[in-house]
Amino acid sequence: MKFGPVATAGAAGAILAHSVKAGERTLRKGTRLAAADISRLTAAGVAEVIVATLDIDDVHEDAAAGRLAEAVAGDGVRVEEAFTGRSNLYAEAAGVLVIDGEAVDAFNRIDPGITLATLPRFAAVEAGRMVATVKIIPFAVPEAAVATAMTVFADQPPVRVAPFRPARVGVVSTLLPSLKPSVVDKTLKVLAERLSPAGATIIADERVPHEAVAVAAALRRLAADGADLLVVFGASAVVDRGDVIPAGVEAAGGEVHHFGMPVDPGNLLLVGALGDVPVVGAPGCARSPKENGFDWVLQRLLAGLTVTADDITGLGVGGLLMEIVSRPQPRAGPVPEAVAPVRRVGAVVLAAGRGSRMGGPVKQLATIGGVPLVRRAAEAAVASRATPVVVVTGHAAGDVAAALTGLAVTVAHNPDFAEGLSTSLRTGLSALPEDVEAAVVVLADMPGIDAGAIDRVIAAYDPAAGALVVMATAGGKRGNPVLWSRRFFPELSAITGDTGGRQIIAGVPEAVVEVELGEAAAIDVDTPEALVAAGGLLGQPG
Repeated sequence: MKFGPVATAGAAGAILAHSVKAGERTLRKGTRLAAADISRLTAAGVAEVIVATLDIDDVHEDAAAGRLAEAVAGDGVRVEEAFTGRSNLYAEAAGVLVIDGEAVDAFNRIDPGITLATLPRFAAVEAGRMVATVKIIPFAVPEAAVATAMTVFADQPPVRVAPFRPARVGVVSTLLPSLKPSVVDKTLKVLAERLSPAGATIIADERVPHEAVAVAAALRRLAADGADLLVVFGASAVVDRGDVIPAGVEAAGGEVHHFGMPVDPGNLLLVGALGDVPVVGAPGCARSPKENGFDWVLQRLLAGLTVTADDITGLGVGGLLMEIVSRPQPRAGPVPEAVAPVRRVGAVVLAAGRGSRMGGPVKQLATIGGVPLVRRAAEAAVASRATPVVVVTGHAAGDVAAALTGLAVTVAHNPDFAEGLSTSLRTGLSALPEDVEAAVVVLADMPGIDAGAIDRVIAAYDPAAGALVVMATAGGKRGNPVLWSRRFFPELSAITGDTGGRQIIAGVPEAVVEVELGEAAAIDVDTPEALVAAGGLLGQPG
């Protein structure tokens, strides 16, 4: 393939490398130039274009992508027609994605212009989800390269979906006096939710004493009832291969294949079998709906895949899952009260927006009792336990900063304030010192929030107890301000648009605590009417 500038008059049949305006029409990148296109370009005064000219042994990007995608797709995978050098592959049914990683690597080393990307091995997928894509990077690749790439998959395609089966699951829960019945009920509910996407169901649950003999009897009964999979939840975690659960599996006539796995959370998982029926001794974290190592093993078994000891020990790379934010770091001991560290919590006052609903005046400079809103918010933060206090400016930055004269605050200007609240949040967090371990985010248009309210939010922050996000409420309805542990700063800084951290909060409900502040947490002054109702006066025009 030849690539570069050519005279427009001689470009017929070549592929346009960049979009070009031809009169009232735009010829897009990738267009194979026809005689009519040449005429339009010439009439528009375009004397030269940058194009790709295919050699006789070149394969067009779409043709190459289509051929290779068909070779890549195995059972349960549908190929989409190629377009702009890309052919996507989709799961035909819900199941587990099975990848021949070595074959994919070999394929990607054939030619830099030929690429294959997939979801992770053994990812659980739903019907219609894209699982892989073949992309040809240049406009064409040599036929020899395409032919060589095809030979990589001569034995079998490297990408297939093992469909889920409607498995019948039997559950054994062992009991101790310390285990509440409600915990077992919740565990079964969480398991049922895990099974639902696979169409699997719990056919029976046996609740027995935490003894090997009782476990063995329950397993035999469930297997006799036709269970396709057996799951055991111990009232106490398995800590040794000779413990109650593995001993119960063996007493039932089964076999323990492996105990322990290099996935955290999920270390204390056991896999075995009772005859042809797989048995899983669930780790304690499987009682939680959050993803853990139990999910990875369960999904494979529900798809009819064998899980061997080698499979388990091969899960280490990528096996460190997100730390469960509500628990202390593993094996972190309690800090003695006498030497408990002083927690430094900063404040970020957001005062950068245009306040378009105010209808013209600068909202931050509207006054209540003669004091601009932004100054009221900053004074409240300065008078609280928060230190330091960062005020983020944007619209009318000079005037807003002038309203803060004499206050012990750091002013951080956000030049991208027009792109939404997320940019101001990012600016404020980045302006805090490294030793600040949490930040309370205060909005400049909430005149009811005083130093006492901010201090109540800060007082509820307790990382040792898992209270990492503190939300103010008004009559039980969540409002502002909101305190965030530094643990969430990277996620908050990655948000885009005019949104805050709602999606993050939804994903970590166990880390959120609420503090009732009454109406102060709900009243803001976004409109002239709201300002007047709060006893305020409009500020200067924006």
